Amino acid sequence: MYPKLEELSLNAWPALETMVYDGWLLRFAEGYTKRANSVCALYPSTEELESKIAACEAFYQGKGLPTIFKMTPFAEPHDLDELLEAKGYVAQAFTSMQAVSLDKVAAPSLRTARFDEHCTEEWRDAYCTLSHQGEKAKETMTKTLSKIIPTACYASLYLDNKVVACGLGVVEREYIGLFDIVTDQAYRNQGLGEQLVLNLLQWGQEKGAKYSYLQVMKDNLPALRLYEKIGYHEQYVHWYRMKE
Repeated sequence: MYPKLEELSLNAWPALETMVYDGWLLRFAEGYTKRANSVCALYPSTEELESKIAACEAFYQGKGLPTIFKMTPFAEPHDLDELLEAKGYVAQAFTSMQAVSLDKVAAPSLRTARFDEHCTEEWRDAYCTLSHQGEKAKETMTKTLSKIIPTACYASLYLDNKVVACGLGVVEREYIGLFDIVTDQAYRNQGLGEQLVLNLLQWGQEKGAKYSYLQVMKDNLPALRLYEKIGYHEQYVHWYRMKE
């Protein structure tokens, strides 16, 4: 299951440019998010590691980006993490990949969600406002979302005719992945994030999903508690290595 979840998440949040290099995916997206601007060591490597890492560094330098490696417990080769650490790459942004079977998830009690299968200007502006994203990030995010190939859902939860929470769901191979779940700071601790997620999961079921996955930072305790309440369980942890 674990490599499958990596594949699904890569498809759900594409990079603007991707290069396959000896089993590794090099992803570039103008620096917006680590997941879209990092080396994913998914498949077995055949080339000598020192020269391969140097080549990756040259590719990212050519794009004006820092070289970031996304690490998982099953990264190839298995000693890559130790080698990167020895070369001065620091581990950071530890993230929990979690999953749940949708037959164990409750139905939403608040049904004021709007679902768009394309990224509307209204959804994009609401997300950027709630997550405090600037114009440059908004521009890159718009280009990124336009490249999603699987079925997507841009969900907005309304309260008093105002968007109070929003997020993205992407369905592929019986899984709905959840991304960029955010709640208006003035409306937090009212269960609205939970209702947004439950609405998204119900939409996913209607599209044929039987399971869900998401990624949450290990130090985001409120989000971890929310997803545990819904029924998500950690599958593995991934992290990033970059030079500081």
